Amino acid sequence: MPESPRFLLISVLVLIAVVVALASRRIGANRRAAFLREVALILSAFFIYHIVRNITEGSVMYALAHAYDIADLERSLGFFVEPTWQATIVGEQWLVDLFNLIYIWGHWPYIGLVAIWLYVARPQTYSLFRNAVLVSGGIGLICFSVYPTAPPRLAALGFVDTVVEHSNFYHVLQPPLLTNQYAAFPSLHFGWNLLIGIALFREAKNPIFRALGVIVPTLMFLAIVMTANHYFLDALAGALIALVGLTVASQLRQWSTKREQEIPQPSVVV
Repeated sequence: MPESPRFLLISVLVLIAVVVALASRRIGANRRAAFLREVALILSAFFIYHIVRNITEGSVMYALAHAYDIADLERSLGFFVEPTWQATIVGEQWLVDLFNLIYIWGHWPYIGLVAIWLYVARPQTYSLFRNAVLVSGGIGLICFSVYPTAPPRLAALGFVDTVVEHSNFYHVLQPPLLTNQYAAFPSLHFGWNLLIGIALFREAKNPIFRALGVIVPTLMFLAIVMTANHYFLDALAGALIALVGLTVASQLRQWSTKREQEIPQPSVVV
């Protein structure tokens, strides 16, 4: 018997609170206040992003038209692979459950845990990739507003909505109030996983964790297509926008460092 959404939500909130509390203890008293402020900032940005994304949801007519345009473009380029890819898992429930699991738990939990590790162990890298997420998120909001796109599962193209049909957790981690059904293009679900994967691969010393920086984004790419939540091109666009965000964040850091170096130091009077 599936658990109730309220129980699942409470469980997730308790888990988040425990993780934050443990991280706060690990950081130490001298950085604890700054860490809690950062948590408050990220949670505020999370809700603002999703609320703005929700209230800018486009019309069904345009969202479906754009979805068909993307499908037609992929056909013309010879890689409309989504139906074939999903067909490989639909008949096997264990594969459906596996890719649903990757789609749901390989996103926000993965991003959150790696972000906390970066904050604790690699604060400079954390701030860089946090800014990259914020910049790419802003670009994504503009895209969702001007180019609403229905995901394959809502475009009447014969796809199965595997996540909604076979899982309760999706609506817990992403409540309907915070969901824009027509924000498939670009896929920041993949783009942000790619950013976190780059950070993990670059900063981790353990080869297993470095491998996860490659494996998790790769599995997420497969999952967003096989669950019919995104087209192949959605993922490519999400990756491009995420990398643009990283480029902008890197440039802003360089400008900031240069300005600090140019500030004259006060002279010492002897």
